[in-house]
Amino acid sequence: MKYDFTSIMDRRGKDAVAVDGLGTEPGFVPELPKEGFDVIPMWVADMNFPTVPTVGQAMIERVKHPAFGYFNPTGEYYDSIIKWHESRNRVTGLTRECIGYENGVLGGVISTLCAFTAPGDAVLLHSPTYIGFTKSVTNSGRRIVHSPLRKDENGVWRMDYEDMDAKIKASKIHAAIFCSPHNPCGRVWEQWEIEKAMKVYAANDCIVISDEIWSDIILNGNRHIPTQSVSEDARNRTVALYAPSKTFNLAGLVGSYHIIYNSYLRDRVRAQSSKSHYNEMNVLSMHALIGAYRPEGYEWLDELREVLSGNVNYACDYIARRFSGVNVSKPQGTYMLFPDCGQWCENRGKTLDELLKSGWDVGVAWQDGRMFHGASSIRMNLALPLSRVEEAMNRLDKYVFNA
Repeated sequence: MKYDFTSIMDRRGKDAVAVDGLGTEPGFVPELPKEGFDVIPMWVADMNFPTVPTVGQAMIERVKHPAFGYFNPTGEYYDSIIKWHESRNRVTGLTRECIGYENGVLGGVISTLCAFTAPGDAVLLHSPTYIGFTKSVTNSGRRIVHSPLRKDENGVWRMDYEDMDAKIKASKIHAAIFCSPHNPCGRVWEQWEIEKAMKVYAANDCIVISDEIWSDIILNGNRHIPTQSVSEDARNRTVALYAPSKTFNLAGLVGSYHIIYNSYLRDRVRAQSSKSHYNEMNVLSMHALIGAYRPEGYEWLDELREVLSGNVNYACDYIARRFSGVNVSKPQGTYMLFPDCGQWCENRGKTLDELLKSGWDVGVAWQDGRMFHGASSIRMNLALPLSRVEEAMNRLDKYVFNA
């Protein structure tokens, strides 16, 4: 490969919550390992790979100029986004006026909810649910109504459209958050699935907030279908949210964007986004995006997807062969696993807390899945060199699941 996905990157002392944050927040953050074990960071959803070099190059080139005053996004910024979506997602008809900055995807979620709902209103989400949705939606005074995803006979997570419709009607819901690809389950929705979901939303006059931050991290030959592309109604009903942060490991720079085709939706969302008077882009974030969306970024991402597909295949195969009582659906996108350990805990007479702690003790810094509404699940980040994934599985085998 042209880019380095095998070297183990030492992130200690480099502002990395995934490593330096261990043991700082009991009940939320994994604990430090016992003496003799180094940390394998498998909880925070960022990658343990160096980003594509053009990101740093673009930022360094801008830093050479010694002034950092007020600025406007450049034409290159918008053109980079338009070309990216045309090339990667087969999007047509995207124009600059449809693209707007957001201080993070969750900021865009709240701007949209504030534009179309009031405190006390209910919002539909699928469960399991990304913890960021849970915190931001409830902190804004809205109520969450969950429509659980269900596994089919092949272990594939599916939406329950009848349940969605019933929950929307019962709670008089007019705003829904749709996660595509889904976090934490890793489903990459097929076109017919999105079409069917959008018909439910349309029949109930719901505004749809489509979080597509994971849309570039697609594994094993699957393909992302933008929610707005499935119908004209979806195009006009949906606020889609994107960012280069998951794709290129840029979360610390902050910088997301929305795509909104409908002018009414766009005006309402932007009016809410402007209320803080500081929903403004950082100049270095702009140049980081431009650097990421250069041709080298396309090539780097293709290699990354190959590496992550290999990691996911290895881990899922290892779990299936060695960890009796642990059930995991292979994710089609993202780099997160969400194994259900309920049967293992029952067989061994262990609690999930005991299981989590036994992993933390040997340096496997995995995450409690209950905060994502997975009653007996654990969330695991596989965006590490394969050698680290192998070491994590070996430790879990020797010291945890088969101890």
